[in-house]
Amino acid sequence: MALLLELQRRIPDGWFLRRLLPALLFVVVAVVGGGQLGHRDWADLGLARDRIAGALPLNGGLTADGAATLVLVVLTAVAVALTVPLAADAVGALSAGAWPWWLTPLARRLTRWRVRRWTSPREIGRDAVRARAAGHELRAARLDARRARAAPVRPTSPTWSGDRIRAAEQSARVQTGTDLPGEWTRLLLDVPDASRAALGEARDAYQAACEALVWSVAFTTVGLWWWPAGLGGTVLWLVSWRALRRAADGLCHTAEAVVALRRAASPPPA
Repeated sequence: MALLLELQRRIPDGWFLRRLLPALLFVVVAVVGGGQLGHRDWADLGLARDRIAGALPLNGGLTADGAATLVLVVLTAVAVALTVPLAADAVGALSAGAWPWWLTPLARRLTRWRVRRWTSPREIGRDAVRARAAGHELRAARLDARRARAAPVRPTSPTWSGDRIRAAEQSARVQTGTDLPGEWTRLLLDVPDASRAALGEARDAYQAACEALVWSVAFTTVGLWWWPAGLGGTVLWLVSWRALRRAADGLCHTAEAVVALRRAASPPPA
């Protein structure tokens, strides 16, 4: 506990709470749940306590073996915490539709599948009105929810977030002539502090959602050896997937608003 308190004092709060603590939890779950309990003894807390006590003999003080084990656990957690942001960057790129060349065939198949399933929000709205007029309130509510989630234009990306980002880029280009991908750095340097902070918060929320997806995959993988971890990873996947959509939409709305305010504050051409 003293080691964790010292780490918290020396490490920035965001990194400590969002990365190091989940990494420590993951290492403990993987070692104790997946490596010691397994499916047969999945709820045997006494066995887990005995195994932890055996690895960290604390009677009469911390022994050399116990200290070495604790250091290895902490170093493993730090390595995991450093790896997760790198994996999250890859998830963020895939979510934004920037797929590498070797995944192009899969991206094309996903795009075609999304095009086949796509229905315009206007058509879904008409179906909702007809369902409500016929007295099918539950179906109308389901259609309204589907309309809120539907992409406004025909999909051109393998992911919903990719289409949303392309729509924001197109809107900025048409309305203000701003090329968001090419002028993003200059935009950050040129806007007021409040706008820069809003963009930073929106980008950080998107990164956090991508990291949550990475954690969900990691815990689901441990579920192959200890099924409660798989259940928790599946729940985390569902929650983080919705959070990723909201974060992508929030980032696009923020970028569109900042670009519009920047254009409004610019002096008219002479």
